[in-house]
Amino acid sequence: MRVVDNLNLALRSVLERDPEAYLLGEDIVDPYGGAFKVTKGLSSTFPDRVLSTPLSEGGIVGVGGGLALAGSRAIVEIMFADFVALAFDQIVNFASKSVSMYGKRVPMPLVVRCPSGGGRGYGPTHSQSPQKHFIGVPGLSLYEISPFHDNQALLPAILRRAVPALLFEDKLLYGRQMYTEGVVDDLLQYDFPAPDVARVFVETPDECDCVLIAPGGVSQRAIGAVRRLLLEHEISCQLLIPARLYPLPIEALLPVLRGAGSVFVAEESVAGGTWGHEVAQLVHRALWGELRHPVTLIHSQDSIIPTAGHLEEQVLLQETTICRTVVETLRD
Repeated sequence: MRVVDNLNLALRSVLERDPEAYLLGEDIVDPYGGAFKVTKGLSSTFPDRVLSTPLSEGGIVGVGGGLALAGSRAIVEIMFADFVALAFDQIVNFASKSVSMYGKRVPMPLVVRCPSGGGRGYGPTHSQSPQKHFIGVPGLSLYEISPFHDNQALLPAILRRAVPALLFEDKLLYGRQMYTEGVVDDLLQYDFPAPDVARVFVETPDECDCVLIAPGGVSQRAIGAVRRLLLEHEISCQLLIPARLYPLPIEALLPVLRGAGSVFVAEESVAGGTWGHEVAQLVHRALWGELRHPVTLIHSQDSIIPTAGHLEEQVLLQETTICRTVVETLRD
């Protein structure tokens, strides 16, 4: 099953089970079914609860937040994650605060879906990974899809927590196949050492030279780097892919990280105040004195994202970027 089909089934399941669940977004109804066809077929089955909206991200999220505050479940699609900036006020100053600013905890089951990332030649305003702008907001959680995490389990779990959440969906993942039965390829396997955390490894999961932490959108590039590190440099690297980016369940990751000695964090965002920095400080505080190197961050270049394919490739994080950084660091 492709990731896009898995996500579509997850949305369908939520709508089938909960008559108070709504899905809102621009151009999400049939026959178009959304810019990336994630919502295809849903409006035909649930015409009163899958609704296309005007082109106003602030308005869409505001309506979704109102529905959630009134007791419904609301899932909002932002057509491109870049445009979530237009809903920043509704997310940061309304939805996230509504959990606690009324004198008692108020359930707020709101999920804002954000197709993110580059690699498709969409240019500077349709290719960004804006996760870092929402790290550290009280009352707000961040998640990211991956080919390892079944969205039919993840999405209902996010809604049950009843805390406003952003769900980032790297656009390059939509056409990828979901991984099943613990097998990545002829060399790599995967398991779940902690809830919502996938681990990719070679043969013996408890033995490795380093650990790489990456969000789901970077997973394919990270898997390629893990293969290359082993085959070309004889470096054994475990890969951890958490579904929940913030707050990160760091305690659940420590058993794997503690035996590594060297930890790397790869993300597509540009450097500066990123999710990777948050991960690094958590790992540093927990494992101070046990690591051979400082936690190493790996990012895209400090630049807008070009439209031309060869220039975009130079700017965005690549498999080779991850591999080169790990090799150079471990040689020091």
